[in-house]
Amino acid sequence: MGLFDKIKKAFTGVEDKPVEKVEKTEEANLGEIDKYEKGLEKSRSSFSRKMNELFANFRYIDEDFFEDLEDILIESDVGFEATMEISDKLRYEAQVNNVKSMKDAERVIVETMVDMYGEVSPDSESIHFNKDGLTIILFVGVNGVGKTTTIAKMAHQFKEEGKKVLLVAGDTFRAGAIEQLKVWGSRVGAEVVSTKQGGDPAAVVFDGIKQAQDQQADVLFIDTAGRLQNKKNLMNELDKMKRVITREIPDAPHEVLLVLDATTGQNALNQAKQFRETTNVTGIVLTKLDGTAKGGIVLAIGKELGIPVKFVGLGETMNDLRPFNTEKFVYGLFSELIRDTL
Repeated sequence: MGLFDKIKKAFTGVEDKPVEKVEKTEEANLGEIDKYEKGLEKSRSSFSRKMNELFANFRYIDEDFFEDLEDILIESDVGFEATMEISDKLRYEAQVNNVKSMKDAERVIVETMVDMYGEVSPDSESIHFNKDGLTIILFVGVNGVGKTTTIAKMAHQFKEEGKKVLLVAGDTFRAGAIEQLKVWGSRVGAEVVSTKQGGDPAAVVFDGIKQAQDQQADVLFIDTAGRLQNKKNLMNELDKMKRVITREIPDAPHEVLLVLDATTGQNALNQAKQFRETTNVTGIVLTKLDGTAKGGIVLAIGKELGIPVKFVGLGETMNDLRPFNTEKFVYGLFSELIRDTL
């Protein structure tokens, strides 16, 4: 069963048999689904409005329809590759299965997009923990994307799960970065290992690993400088930090999480492409999704990069950074359009 059919069952209760009242699956965590629906409200409303206007402006599928559809998808930051795949699928259905009506076109588009999200979100969405001891998570990303706040929120959630966590202030270059992490560490009750501003990041990482091992910590979060790939000295520092980590724990870091600001749309995708060229990024943390209509960027990241989105920011509170869940994300982003196809 495709992802579209699974989501469809959440509305109908039984496959291909719509009922008047939409029901959510009994086993679903309704609180979690509500977070996704609320957090993706801007993206959902914007995309649904554009698609409904498209379907209202055409009576049948022609080349003008395809041009407008592709424009909408590109503007929604779905990405070029995904846009072309959706357009090609509809062209095929129009030719082979005689899809002509706007209702049928809408069904094909929504079904294709929903199932594409399922295809580009691999099983490695969750964090990989080291079963034999300390788990080291390295955070990378440019300044201003919410990297330090993300570290604090994840530390808070892991502590709530009973894990002992330590933080390393590896961004020794940006003024105020060390103090910012210390403030967050105090708020969430996590010790911060640090040095003076301008100090050696690799040295403080070494100290952090030793302290974490001595204290038998479960997880060590390492902050890094906001780095752009044309700043060679900063990239060299990141490589040096990773060498220190691997020397102390050969299979570490266990995760390298790239933090991206969803509100920047295609710029976030470009950042991801640049980091992938120089860093073994294992997952994406997409912040500020609740503040943007650019939720389609998740599909672009999956199609063009093949890097799983592991966490999404759906609000301002400590618990609004949520582990990414494909079905709940799709439900939150496409619920209005899926209803229209029933």
